[in-house]
Amino acid sequence: MLRTFDMLLIALMIAAATITYQIKHHAEEKLAHVRDLQAKIRLEEQTIDLLKADWALLNQPARLQRLTERFEETLELGTIDPEQIATLDELPSKLLQIEELIAQPLEGFTDPTITGSVVR
Repeated sequence: MLRTFDMLLIALMIAAATITYQIKHHAEEKLAHVRDLQAKIRLEEQTIDLLKADWALLNQPARLQRLTERFEETLELGTIDPEQIATLDELPSKLLQIEELIAQPLEGFTDPTITGSVVR
């Protein structure tokens, strides 16, 4: 009986060691995957920073002024006269009355949102 019990314990130890190794190997694979994702994220963040710097460089007012002067005839660009800019008084105004908005029926509108409010 002692021999079968010993064999059973040896088999149980081998099974436990195998399962432990598999779990460790799986965890190492996941860790490598996480590190790979972190490296990709770092690369994307650096690319975004580079693109932002490039965008700021391309949008410098002095550079844009040089380009507009250089391609003024080709693009048929002109300067803006102060008369072209409208003031607030010149814009049409339409005042919304809250009473008008409340009185309008909400046709075809159903709110599927379920809140925790108490219905009376």
